[in-house]
Formats: sequence, structure tokens, C-alpha cells
Amino acid sequence: MIKFFKILGVLFLIILLFLFWAIKSVDYTPYFKTDYYKSTNSKLDSLSKNVVKQTGHVLIGFGKQSITPILNGDQDDSALGKFKEIPLAGYGGREGAPATGIHDSLFVKAIAIKVSEKIMVFVGSDLLIMPPEVSKKTDEYVSQKLGLSRDNIFYSATHTHSSVGAWSAGTVGELFGGKYNEAVIDWLSQKVAQTVEDALKDMNPGRIGTGNFHAMDFVRNRLVGEDGTVNDDFMIVKAEQIDGKTAILGSFDAHATTLGDWNLETSADYPGYWQRKLENEGFDLAIYFAGSVGSHSYRSLGERFDKSRYIGEALADSVLKYSSLIKLKDSIEVSSITLKIEYPEMQFRVSDGMRLNPTIANKLFPEVGDIYLQTARIDSLIWATSPCDFSGETAIVYKNAMHKKGYRAMVTSFNGGYTGYIIPCKYYHLNEYESRLMNWFGPAYNPYINYMIGEMMQTVSN
Repeated sequence: MIKFFKILGVLFLIILLFLFWAIKSVDYTPYFKTDYYKSTNSKLDSLSKNVVKQTGHVLIGFGKQSITPILNGDQDDSALGKFKEIPLAGYGGREGAPATGIHDSLFVKAIAIKVSEKIMVFVGSDLLIMPPEVSKKTDEYVSQKLGLSRDNIFYSATHTHSSVGAWSAGTVGELFGGKYNEAVIDWLSQKVAQTVEDALKDMNPGRIGTGNFHAMDFVRNRLVGEDGTVNDDFMIVKAEQIDGKTAILGSFDAHATTLGDWNLETSADYPGYWQRKLENEGFDLAIYFAGSVGSHSYRSLGERFDKSRYIGEALADSVLKYSSLIKLKDSIEVSSITLKIEYPEMQFRVSDGMRLNPTIANKLFPEVGDIYLQTARIDSLIWATSPCDFSGETAIVYKNAMHKKGYRAMVTSFNGGYTGYIIPCKYYHLNEYESRLMNWFGPAYNPYINYMIGEMMQTVSN
């Protein structure tokens, strides 16, 4: 009996030691006192001194490739996009189940803009996010084959929760996106790279303009409801080539989650209906970028796919109305900053004030990839991209700041890396999905990213 209690005591001690190692206190060190901030801010200072504004006539190119998978193949073939099975990314409730069919096709699309020596390519995809491994491989191709760098590419996704999965490793990555399959990474990166190349080859003289309208009937604050603010701006970039080809790029803050985990068919959700409606009504290309979706959800009517159709086509009708009022210019001013940032260690919380040891968290979570912040000026529009679900509430602050300087502004999400949700600091202690489960890098990370984006937007707007 004494031996039994000795063994029990040893086991108890081992468990205590493990817990002491595995669970740590949340680090509340202010970001401006950290090494990662000081290093990143120093890089931003250097970049800001070398921002070059380019003014002149604009060249515009369009690209489009299908990323609709061929299901039930005999074997995986990344060249053809054919797979034995493909899970859908977005909901853990699907438990990695394979797609059963194609409800609507999926695409990656791009608009390339060149002014003087400045080239910017805006790439939108009917995916949950732009997967880090996909953007990395695309960047390598673009650099080696096309002579462009990450500075030239601005990624996003529609954030549909019913698109291709299997692109994220790790326990959490596979929970939301199904079993990892490297062949899917190869296929998607080939398609994204080809789209960029197509857009560059399609360059022709053209005109471009920007606009926006309010769409309060289709968006709500999903984190705190009526207690929070809502960014209801639907942002538009309209481009046309001299030969008459036209494109529209839209961005909105409502989460593309009208389709739940019950759906096992591929779909671009409401952004897909939005794109198809506009392409059927005269635009040669319609691209959707998820806006600051981190705290915002949709408002719609109907059930199942009718819900997606209602909001997508209603927003498209509004775009058709307002886009006709946009003044297009053949000569504009552009500039941009691409900042590769350093960031804190992972702080995945198990309670409000306690977190997993980063060694454990890093094993459970997918690789976040290289993390960039980007800002671009397209004449009267200041556009920031973020590696996360960025908060619509915070985006309002930037919009107001840029409005005082005479600019429109927007912040889009999913720019090629992924670091979870960026939310207003006041919500950090809420025990909610956005503020607890998906807030990965601690209380200092949110204000750190917010500060950097704000500084970058101010720089390109000067």
C-alpha cells in the first residue's frame, strides 16, 4: 500500500510539473516595449523614407483561372486539379468530410495596374483565406518567372466557408479544413501564379476610379451586437481598358457564412452570386475581396442557397447603380508600402489569464507564414491589407482619419498569411469565439497591428 501511494505521489508530481510547463500566464507587456515592435518599426521608418509616388497614364490587365476541383478522381493530379476527394474549409463541424459535388464554380481573379514603373496586382480568390503555403509558392514563381516581388502582389479571398480545403496542416488547421494534401497546395499555387501572369500579359491603356455606398441592410456586428459599431461601406474599384473590357472589384465587411456546415458542395457563398450577377450584367470581370470581416456578419433573407443569392444579387444591383456614377481617370497617382513584420510568440488562451506553452500551441496550430502588412494608394483611395480577420469596427477609425485628408479608405483581410482575428482591445477579455479562440497572439498584438497599419496609411496618404 505504501508503494502504491509513492507511485501515486510521483505521478501527481509529474502531472503538476507538466502543467507548470504547459500552462503559462498571459503576457501583457505593451507592444511598444517589445523587441518585435522596435525592429518592425525601424523597418517601417526606413521604408517610409523611400516611398516613391508614381504619376502617369494607367495600364490595366485582367486575369482569371478556375479553381473548381474535379472530384472523385482515380488519383490526385495537381496539374489537372483532379482529386480523389476534397474537403471543404471553414467549419470544424464538417469533421473533414469530403465535398459531395459542385454547387457553383470557384475562381481566382486578378486586376493588374501599372503607372510609370509601378506595378500592383490585386488577386482575389474564392477561398476561405489565401493560404500561407499557396502565397509563398506563388511569390516564388512571380519572383523567378515574372521578375516581381511580394511588394507588387496584394492578396485576398472571398472568405467563403464552402470552398477547397486540405491546404492547412496541424491539428487546428485540419479541424477547420480537412486532411492536409500537398497536391492541393501545388494546384492552387499554379492557378494563382497563372492568374497573375495572365493579368500582366493583358496590360492595355485604360481608366480607373473608386467609389462606395452604404449597405446597412446587409451587415451587422456579430461580436457585441447593438453595443458595437458597424462599417456598412461597400467599396468599389472600377477599371476599364481602352478596348472596352471592364472589371469591378468590390469589398464588404459581412462574413461569407450564409451557408453552414450542412453544405458539402463547393460554393463561393454570397460573393459568388455577387460576381456572377455582375459578369452576367456586362462586366468582363468581377472580383470580391473580403473586407474587415473580423467582427461583422451578414443580414439576409431566405434559407440555404436562397439566403446567399439574396444578399449577393442585392449588393450587385446596388453596385450596378453606383458604379455608373464613378468618374474614371486615365492618369492617376499611386504608391505603396509592403512591410514584413515580426510578431510575438503565440498566446492561445485556456482561460482569460492563462495560455498554452507556445511549444504546444505551435504544434497544434497551422503555420501562419510570413506576415506582411501592405498599404496602397490608388489616386483617391487608401487601401490596407491584413493577415487576419480584421475588425470592421477598427476599420471605421482609419476611414474617418483618411476622410479628413480627402481620401476613401478600406482594409481587406487574408493577404497571404494568417494570424487569427484582430479585434478592438476593449473586447479582448470577452469569452467569445473571436476574442478567445481566434485571438492567437496575445493582448499586445491587436494594438500593435492597428498602430502599424495606421502609420502605413498615413505615410502613403501624405
